[in-house]
Amino acid sequence: MHNDNHENDDATPTLQHLQISDGTTLAYRELGEDANGEPRDVMMLLHGWPTSSYLWRGVMPEVAARARVLALDLPGFGGSDKPRRSRFGFADFERAIDGFLNALGVNEVAVAGHDLGGPIAMHWALRNPGRVRGVVMLNTLLYPDFHPSVFEFVTTLATPATRDELTAPEGLAGMMRAGVADVSVLADTVLTAVAAPFADAADRLTLARAGIGLEPSGFEEIAAGLPSLQAPVRAVYGTQDRILPDVGETMARLQRDVPHTEVTALADCGHFLQEERPAEVGRLLAAFAASLAVESRAAR
Repeated sequence: MHNDNHENDDATPTLQHLQISDGTTLAYRELGEDANGEPRDVMMLLHGWPTSSYLWRGVMPEVAARARVLALDLPGFGGSDKPRRSRFGFADFERAIDGFLNALGVNEVAVAGHDLGGPIAMHWALRNPGRVRGVVMLNTLLYPDFHPSVFEFVTTLATPATRDELTAPEGLAGMMRAGVADVSVLADTVLTAVAAPFADAADRLTLARAGIGLEPSGFEEIAAGLPSLQAPVRAVYGTQDRILPDVGETMARLQRDVPHTEVTALADCGHFLQEERPAEVGRLLAAFAASLAVESRAAR
């Protein structure tokens, strides 16, 4: 099998923190900053539920060969603040993204989104066409007609007993295992790292709320906006996705709505393709970053 992700933890990019203008502390990982300070194209990576920037650790080194790569922990996840609010809507995540990029002085980015990070990335991209160099979608959902598995997930996280079960370490481990085609890629250290940011009941409640707060109207806005998307689009997905079983249909629909989308389907790979094929996913994202750089030079 594809065990190109059995790295030691020393290879994981360091978790850094910054405070944005509204006082929120955000955690992120960064690679590929140019040693002599030359400006580089930037790619921002957005994880989904229940993961964090840690998910991208094996993807980032490949991308860093071509671009400065920033993997953000969204609010409620990873090492970022876990606000005790009842809802996490598109606007909440987008304020954090804007604050994050502004704090780092980054104007233009290519943005990649996985799982919950996909609609967040795409919604933000459609609202910020001047800042978006390109968009990458990985095993995600984009449209308001949700698969029954999504309703089931929302019900699970909205119901206290099942919510507590799913957000506990064993529940999160089960979620990760369901999300790969080959469970042998998930070392105990990985499962521990996924659960670590949610040490107490309050953090786990925030995780649940952060997973189900995106408004259906935001998905309607995405569906309506996609045909006008000008930025280059790349889609990469694992075909054996038990968490989003309709991902193949989502990617085919994306390609119909945005005909310049280039799609790569990875067989023998599940939802968490960054855990199963990190180097391959990294190379695909690096190639996309390189193509954007060429395009940008040609436009000058």
